[in-house]
Amino acid sequence: MEKNISVFDMFKIGVGPSSSHTLGPWKAALHCLGEMDAQMGLDNIIGIDILLYGSLAKTGKGHGTDMAVLMGLMGEDPITTDTATIQDKLNLIQNTSHLVLNKMHSIVFIKEQHLQFLKEESLPHHPNALRFVVHAETKQLTFTYYSIGGGFIEKSILDDQGNESIIPVDNTEKVAKEVPFDFVNTNDLLHHCMKTGYPISSIIMENEKVSMDELDIEKGLDTIWETMLSCIYKGCHTEGQLPGGLQVRRRAFDLNKKLLNNASYATQEEWMQLIQNGGVDFKYILDWVSCFALAVNEENASFGRVVTAPTNGAAGVIPAVLLYTILFCKKNMAADMHQFLCTASAVGVLFKNGATISAAMGGCQAEIGVSSAMAAAGLTELLGGNQKQVLMAAEIAMEHHLGLTCDPVGGLVQIPCIERNTMGAIKAITAAQLALQSKPDFALVSLDKVIHTMWNTALDMNIKYKETADGGLATQIPIALAEC
Repeated sequence: MEKNISVFDMFKIGVGPSSSHTLGPWKAALHCLGEMDAQMGLDNIIGIDILLYGSLAKTGKGHGTDMAVLMGLMGEDPITTDTATIQDKLNLIQNTSHLVLNKMHSIVFIKEQHLQFLKEESLPHHPNALRFVVHAETKQLTFTYYSIGGGFIEKSILDDQGNESIIPVDNTEKVAKEVPFDFVNTNDLLHHCMKTGYPISSIIMENEKVSMDELDIEKGLDTIWETMLSCIYKGCHTEGQLPGGLQVRRRAFDLNKKLLNNASYATQEEWMQLIQNGGVDFKYILDWVSCFALAVNEENASFGRVVTAPTNGAAGVIPAVLLYTILFCKKNMAADMHQFLCTASAVGVLFKNGATISAAMGGCQAEIGVSSAMAAAGLTELLGGNQKQVLMAAEIAMEHHLGLTCDPVGGLVQIPCIERNTMGAIKAITAAQLALQSKPDFALVSLDKVIHTMWNTALDMNIKYKETADGGLATQIPIALAEC
């Protein structure tokens, strides 16, 4: 269990379409690159076999897992790589049958031979498993990783007797540091709040200060929000079809144009001002929240740059609610955005430690449900809710996502994933309003109980509803069957 998970671990900048199937494997490949160099030396490597298991194998093609692993082995950084050049880099591997490790050492690599989707095989620790079998002249080493959701990865270590132990690759340094307000459940978190008088966001900020100074924390949070906002803006101004073969048409472009009555503008700031000038009619606001969420997840489905919130598949909920807060609730100061993200992060940590944020483990309740709970919490604190109301909002949001399955059509993060982000955002706003008008002391259901219920539901859920494309809508859309 990783108790002290940083806000910058919960919100990671990366490339779509999936945090568990794209960002996680990409980071695993980068980590493996370092391990290979340290243990063998990259110059001594003559070949690599990549083995994908379980959910990574079943929906990996639609989620770009093969792309992510190869980009990682090439030494590309998901935070900074030019997403427009990804396909050209992959084409070069395909056309030359060579892979350049860390941009410096070329090996023979025939994708159809050296990258295998083992759909009928799974490893016991987690459904999202991948192995790198690395060949040198004199020895062969195997590196096993698990992508456990939200871009978090773990590494398998075998002792001399073959016993497996699992260590987190992310967050290792932060976990080792003492923080002033450690918490694993809502009782711990509320205890710290009551003792200090701090809102939940301040608890997170104080913990972050152990590893970073306050100015760097604020700059990091600014970067997260700027990336989210840029993603919304780009998604609202890009038209056409999404990749993958389902012929899904982008909708945010047309909706943005319609809502603004084809008004002209030149900058992101002018665009935001025009939206505000449109008024506060309920239907108008509802349409914009949906548009924001659609925009992010259409970018995500197009291998664009997004922020895990807490995952890529659910990346649109929190940005949509936060932009709603900025434009329609007049909470537009940098400190407001920092507060929102820190509070949301605290709720994400509770779910990650108490249940899961991996759809391959818990279905879509673990992604859209958690993101909605996080957004509801952030919004409630910004609108003046106390600590108990914040946690109540998170509970309400998740309570009405319990049992939500992950059944991506064609193994793509498009149907029903994109629309589910709009619903998660609206539910978050509704949950916040309910909590702000309620007295949490009279509530019968706590956030801890909902987290526990969500985990039990995940354990009971049939595996075909856990990001395999073997059940639900994924088996009902004929056009998708050939894509799985």
